Amino acid sequence: MTDSSEFDAGREMVQQLHPAKKPRSPAAEVPQTFGHRPDIPAVVSFNRHELREIMNLYGRMVAAGEWRDYAIDFMPDKAVFSIFRRTSEMPLYRIEKDPKLANKQGAYSVLTPTGLILKRGQELARVLAVIDKKLKVVSG
Repeated sequence: MTDSSEFDAGREMVQQLHPAKKPRSPAAEVPQTFGHRPDIPAVVSFNRHELREIMNLYGRMVAAGEWRDYAIDFMPDKAVFSIFRRTSEMPLYRIEKDPKLANKQGAYSVLTPTGLILKRGQELARVLAVIDKKLKVVSG
């Protein structure tokens, strides 16, 4: 058995190597933004209504045989919905949401594989209209 003085000596060594942490104030629990705007979340994502609009368009185009696959990326500065004609190809279109541009050109944009911006705006439905190929009545 160990002597209690040896146990106390061991405890003192541990306390010297790992001093007890000081209690933190509630203000210290608030995460630091490190230069980021506090009104923009740490990771940008599409909300439920935006995804519904995008998926409605995607579903119609899949039913028409135009598109076959998609990918969603959430990054600190923007969210991207990529649309593919074939799984192994580059995206046919990219629908991007960039909150930093909301007060300037608009948070939403549709881009081609080369990076050409087809449409940019404040309302997602209007931006998506550029790639939405609805049937039109032709009189003749």
